[in-house]
Amino acid sequence: MSTETSSGSAIQRFGARMSNVVERVMPSPFLFAILLSYVVFVGGVVVEGANPAAMVTYWYDGFWVLLSFAMQMVLILVTGYALAYHPLVQRGIERLTAVPNDGKQAVVLVGLISMVVAWVHWGLGLIVGAVMAREMGRQAAKRDLRVHYPLLCLAGYMGMGLTWHWGLAGSAPLLMNTPGNVFVEQGIVSGLIPTSETVFHPYTLTLVVTGILYTALVLYLLAPQPSNAEGITNYVAESKLFDSAADGGDDAAVTDPDAVGADAGPATVPSTLGEKINQSRVVGGVIALTGVAFAAYSFATQGLSALNLNIVNFLFLFLGLALYTRPKAYQEQFYDAITSTGGIVLQFPLYAGIIGMMNNSGLSGTMAEALVSLSTPATFPAVAWMTAAVINVFVPSGGGEWTVIGTTVLQAANELGVPAGQATIAYAVGDAHTNLLQPFWALPLLGITGIRARDMFGYGVTMLLLLIPFLAVGLIFIPY
Repeated sequence: MSTETSSGSAIQRFGARMSNVVERVMPSPFLFAILLSYVVFVGGVVVEGANPAAMVTYWYDGFWVLLSFAMQMVLILVTGYALAYHPLVQRGIERLTAVPNDGKQAVVLVGLISMVVAWVHWGLGLIVGAVMAREMGRQAAKRDLRVHYPLLCLAGYMGMGLTWHWGLAGSAPLLMNTPGNVFVEQGIVSGLIPTSETVFHPYTLTLVVTGILYTALVLYLLAPQPSNAEGITNYVAESKLFDSAADGGDDAAVTDPDAVGADAGPATVPSTLGEKINQSRVVGGVIALTGVAFAAYSFATQGLSALNLNIVNFLFLFLGLALYTRPKAYQEQFYDAITSTGGIVLQFPLYAGIIGMMNNSGLSGTMAEALVSLSTPATFPAVAWMTAAVINVFVPSGGGEWTVIGTTVLQAANELGVPAGQATIAYAVGDAHTNLLQPFWALPLLGITGIRARDMFGYGVTMLLLLIPFLAVGLIFIPY
């Protein structure tokens, strides 16, 4: 749906115009992945001189090289989803959405929550951001607040567009601290890079805090005037918003007594031994607390060096079970979460195939080397950011992408005397940045909010462009 572009401030008009353009030209996320596959295939043949039959073989081989990593990513998303839909979290979201008094405040609040939670856990941040955007849209419709729903949904996605890869579940920083990672095995780095040199370094923390504040200001300025705001009812049928039986989503997650785990009793009294065990708080609670305790022990004995992809998934898997307590309740919420990740599971092999073509044909190395060759020690962080931003459009998988170009980036950083930790974070900034153009990771949010990618990503592209000055200055001038 087009928005008015002739009124409002300059930044409001710019956002509205970009939204109108993207709405007309953007393909569906699945078609986007298919088209990128063709682009990379042609690039490998033309730029690298690869045989077309060989490119098809590279494509096929690539489908299977990221299965382990793909499972790690799905687990992060699913555990985040399960936590986001726990009634305690849901009630907190409902209270928060009652706070704003106008559309600008609503957009800023959703953006802040999304960015902060995504720093802690990107899967949780993505789902909480989506649920916040939907619930805020519903509340605004009930309270007659004029909130522009496409921008509200973009605000719920800002954690993926900015902070997630700088945080506790960031793929590249955690991969650098995961034993047996490819860079250690290949001798690119002499040992593990602890999170004290990446996620928790003052350089990164300064970027996170200033980035959140800058983005909140831009969201505030982008919010259209009330007369130009299109609410949730312009994009989602009212029957799906205010009729819990028809909705079957948010409301069901809150009111179904069998889905709330530790928060309410079961809908029916268990009649069989198996069902009693399935509903037992003791059975679920003991193993959940054992898992959480082991994760806590790992951090207590190893400090921040224990933080890697495996321990993050392990902790959140059992933290979720500790909240739901009953195995059946947690299992059912997991099933709902798996359904929401269907688009990602479908498209991940295609992007893995793209990785295979880019890696084996040499195209990824050529692209990375061309960009990195332009850098100096002072400008290297910005160049690493731009390199990751370009590659991420073709390979929207933080860790998978890092396995493609990380060798080139880290070798160049070593030659220029740039710390590996700084190079990793600069890459992570670029990887997150072009998520504002690449719709792959927005699929769960699109399903929850009911909006189309082309309706939301005009504001995504707008934010991508408006973040460039801040990121360029921050990466280069903040001391490491």
